[in-house]
Amino acid sequence: MIDRNSKLSVKRQCAILQLPRSTAYYKPAELSEADHVLMRRIDELHLLYPFAGSRMLRGLLKQAGYKVGRRHVRTLMRKMGIDALYRKPSTSRRRDENKVYPYLLRDLPIVRPNQVWACDISVPQEAA
Repeated sequence: MIDRNSKLSVKRQCAILQLPRSTAYYKPAELSEADHVLMRRIDELHLLYPFAGSRMLRGLLKQAGYKVGRRHVRTLMRKMGIDALYRKPSTSRRRDENKVYPYLLRDLPIVRPNQVWACDISVPQEAA
């Protein structure tokens, strides 16, 4: 997108494209050989333990003799597109036993301040 041989300056091209100038000069850092070895081992462990997150993988790597932190393991997992498989909470799914109340303001034109008020009077699940 940025043409360095253009008559327009890099600054002007970035302004036209609405990009920060640092984007034009950014060069991604190459992964070290140690990171490649770690990524290979993380991939092998993920195949054995697909439910393992960064904490568990860090522990497994520590047992194997690697010195690596959990956050670095998490960063490498993101680069590889690996995510732990576990049951996620289903908080947004509608349940049949919960009553659905009608929205009373749907066709009401609201034209002035303080015409309608709203509040939440629902009871948290723990207290019910």
